[in-house]
Amino acid sequence: MENKCPNDRSFYGGIQGVLPPCGDLATPYVPMMEPLPERYSYTDALNNGTLFPALNLPFHLAVDANNVIKTPLNELQALEFVVAELGLYLDTHPDDEEAFYVYKQYVELERDARQAYVANKGPLFQMDSAQSDTYNWVKDPWPWHLKD
Repeated sequence: MENKCPNDRSFYGGIQGVLPPCGDLATPYVPMMEPLPERYSYTDALNNGTLFPALNLPFHLAVDANNVIKTPLNELQALEFVVAELGLYLDTHPDDEEAFYVYKQYVELERDARQAYVANKGPLFQMDSAQSDTYNWVKDPWPWHLKD
């Protein structure tokens, strides 16, 4: 197919301008993963934005893992991230028994960490207040205001 877009930059509004009517918005790419891929630890996964090193496309603004403060809330978020990542992987690799086994382990770790967090710090979600003797959802401080 012949490209009918002019090469003249002024057609596109200069260096910064509008998308030309003949230009593609994006070209999607979905990398294929091998079965049983290598995995980061759950804290490294959250810091890298992926559970799988093969999918790690570091950006110049990446988080320095050595400067991340270890708190119960950060640990819980890292566990939730890994559960979500493994779930996405299993959507495309449902027969990977090892990944499903690891997924079940992380689901249990996340559930236990969430229950411990709610018991010690208070509700994370409105429905968590049902575990208390009184309705404590709107009581300060909010989870993100706590200094663990």
